[in-house]
Amino acid sequence: MKKLLFAFILTSVLGSFKAQTLTPTDKLALLKGTVTNFKGKPLSNEVIMLVNEKTKATFSILTNTNGKFELLIPVDATYVLKYKNFTSDVDYTKMIIPPDMEAEYEVRIKLEPPKEFVLENVYFDSGNTTLKPSSTSALNNLAEVLKAKSTMIVEIQGHTDNVGKEEDNQKLSQGRAEAVKNYLISKGIAAARISAKGYGSSQPIADNSTEAGKAKNRRTSLKVIKD
Repeated sequence: MKKLLFAFILTSVLGSFKAQTLTPTDKLALLKGTVTNFKGKPLSNEVIMLVNEKTKATFSILTNTNGKFELLIPVDATYVLKYKNFTSDVDYTKMIIPPDMEAEYEVRIKLEPPKEFVLENVYFDSGNTTLKPSSTSALNNLAEVLKAKSTMIVEIQGHTDNVGKEEDNQKLSQGRAEAVKNYLISKGIAAARISAKGYGSSQPIADNSTEAGKAKNRRTSLKVIKD
C-alpha cells in the first residue's frame, strides 16, 4: 500500500549569514533543508527536487547522512518541491522565491517512505514474462533511487489474479519478478541487493470476482528488506 505523508515549513531569513560553503547572491537564493521521518529520524540519500513552474528547469540534491541539504536556486520564480519515490516523482507543495537580494530559506520536510510499494507503470504482455518497452521509464526511476540509496536491499514481488492453474500463476509471477530484477541489474544495481519472488495469486489486494479487482491483483511490487 502506498503511504506517503509530509509536513512542510518555509521560513525566510534575511540579513546576516553564518559562514557557509554556498552563499546567496542577488540572483541566487540559498535553500537549506532538513528531511526526517515523523519520529524525527534524519533520512539520508533522499532525492529532493525543485522544478521551476515556468521554465521546467530542475534542481536536484541528495540529503546527507544528517538528512540535510543546501542548494542555490534562481530567485523571482515559483517552484514545485518534489520528492523522488521509487518509480515516480511526488509533488509536495509550491514555493515562491521572491526577487530578494541575498536571501536564505529554510525547508523542513517530514515524510514516511513506504516499505512496500506497487510498481506503477510496469507492464507485461498477457501471460508473458517479457517487460513492455513502456516499463522503461518507471524502472529507470527505480534504478536511480536504488543507486542513491546504496545500502537498501529490496525484494521484487510478482503477483497474479486467480485465473488459471496456481502452478502456472506461480511460474508466471516468479518470471516477472525476475525480469524486473534483471533489468535493475542491467542498470548497475548489485544483484546481491535484489531478490525476486513470485507469489502467484496467494496475496490478492482486491476482489478477484471483478475484472477491476483482477487487474489490481496482477501487479509487480517492491518490499524494502533493509533501508
